[in-house]
Amino acid sequence: MEQISPTVHSLGAIDWDARLFDRLIPLPDGTSYNAYLIRGSEKTALIDTVDPDKTQLLLGNLKKLRVDKIDYIIPQHSEQDHSGSIPDLLMRYPAAQVVTNPRCKEMLIDLLDIDDDKFMTIQDNQELSLGDRTLRFIYLPWVHWPETMGTYLLEEKILFSCDFFGAHLATSHLFVEDTATVYEPAKRYYAEIMMPFRRQISKNLKKLDALDLEMIAPSHGPVHKKPEFILKAYKGWGADTVKNEVVVPYVSMHGSTAAMVSHFVEALIERGITVHQFELSTVDIGKLAIALVDAATVVIGSPTVLSGAHPKAAYAAFLANALKPKTRFVSIIGSYSWGGKMVEQLTGLLPNLNAEIIDPVLTKGAPKTDDFARLDKLADTILAKHENIGIVR
Repeated sequence: MEQISPTVHSLGAIDWDARLFDRLIPLPDGTSYNAYLIRGSEKTALIDTVDPDKTQLLLGNLKKLRVDKIDYIIPQHSEQDHSGSIPDLLMRYPAAQVVTNPRCKEMLIDLLDIDDDKFMTIQDNQELSLGDRTLRFIYLPWVHWPETMGTYLLEEKILFSCDFFGAHLATSHLFVEDTATVYEPAKRYYAEIMMPFRRQISKNLKKLDALDLEMIAPSHGPVHKKPEFILKAYKGWGADTVKNEVVVPYVSMHGSTAAMVSHFVEALIERGITVHQFELSTVDIGKLAIALVDAATVVIGSPTVLSGAHPKAAYAAFLANALKPKTRFVSIIGSYSWGGKMVEQLTGLLPNLNAEIIDPVLTKGAPKTDDFARLDKLADTILAKHENIGIVR
């Protein structure tokens, strides 16, 4: 519980021990669930709440601040890590109104069974007075759900951005103290939940250009007192430009595919290409997602299992397809014993990638001299492709 400005307190919850989000996303640095209390001269508003597991902490913080009345509870996003404490808050503050957009209202009724008469619905760019403080609501659809919005505190030039610009990072610092520390958690967060909506995010960034921003206060991670850092990062991640990088997620059962990957990665490095190699049986999928943000090329390595791709390789393809990175080129390397349709299966799992498929390199059994030569040729082809799109310096 800390003060951001004369009228704004952060009183959410730091979850130091969280290691998995949505039973899917690794959290090596924990996370936070941020809620912000704004006290105007006439009204008091609470922007977002916390995950239900942390409700008692939020209620305790409100008690410490001696908040005897909340006029408006403002959920900017209906997912429960932001909205899950609303029923308990309404029990303590029964006169409070739940202020949100119509789509979010509909979803909150479905998710939390809140009575219809508790809501006040607002439209895009509508303003709400707290007396000497004014809130402006800004629709930010698909960052990362369709109903997400942000809230701009006009007098103090603070944007409460919900999941936009967030980071899964548990830290005792209220504000970003070191951009290098926040950069990777923020990029991981972008890669895992924002990247599939890259086009919509670019449009939403343009909506914010007209705002004079002194702070960005997201619903996960520390507050940005220098917003240009995270704004610049998002503009870069969301742009169409890619880097001279190849991501190589692979799995090997008996060493053949591993030998191919080892040779191929060295060939790429010799040609001045940055490589991100991931062994899929032990991979942190967040690290893989981060690497996919900027890479021009993805090459999946897999042995053949029961005539198809190894399930770990299939999962990597499925994940890349779901995240929709701006990858330009895709290929496959791997081994087989008696045949199969591994290539057809893996490429069939990638319909969302607007990428050119480069001829794969497959070997029957352990790779031999001519197979390593074909891997060298694949590295040459990738370098030429990168040169053609102007990313090789």
